[in-house]
Amino acid sequence: MATQTLVMPGEVLSEDVLPIPSNPSVALKLGPGLRQVPPTTVTTIIAGSLCVDRKKNAVWVENNSGRYIPQPNDVIIATVHHSSTDWYHCSITPHTAFAQLPQLAFEGATKKTRPQLVAGSLIYARVLSASKHIDPEIVCYNPSTGKSEGMGELKGGMVFDVSLGMARRLLLNKQKEEGGLVVLDELAGEIAFEIAVGRNGKVWVKAGGVKETVL
Repeated sequence: MATQTLVMPGEVLSEDVLPIPSNPSVALKLGPGLRQVPPTTVTTIIAGSLCVDRKKNAVWVENNSGRYIPQPNDVIIATVHHSSTDWYHCSITPHTAFAQLPQLAFEGATKKTRPQLVAGSLIYARVLSASKHIDPEIVCYNPSTGKSEGMGELKGGMVFDVSLGMARRLLLNKQKEEGGLVVLDELAGEIAFEIAVGRNGKVWVKAGGVKETVL
């Protein structure tokens, strides 16, 4: 279970705050809101709650502000704005630069089998790289496995905006144990639906009809 501590931008995290893995070969996973200063210094770049998950050897800063900042490994819901020869240019939020999605960045995609996306198409993707100096790059597969794992074009359904904090809680694997929401587990017992949650505060839901989706 993750523990939380309030932090401000520019703070240097002491070693006693960072998780110590049971296996020394497991690398520390830095999430949103943190930056590594070589060789081993870790600093905060936003204000919020410092979350430490010692079991997963991960640390990140949770911030409920309305401004999403793309971070590597985040899963997001994006909208295709336009395309060029080799890229789809996608909108993550109204205030961020277009994310670049290679047209072959799908599981098993070739020039003949790649998805034919058009302006307005919704995609569920993972942030591959992001920094303040370059536009984010996203892909529709897990770079570690090459598998889509549910990522790709989202067809039908409806998209809703939620707070960044709500999106994080919906993404927690163990909803109740880790402070997440049990609403999805409760709904799953009543109606059949598909859902995709993006760290950028977007939730896509597809159910049997409009009534079930809005519910």
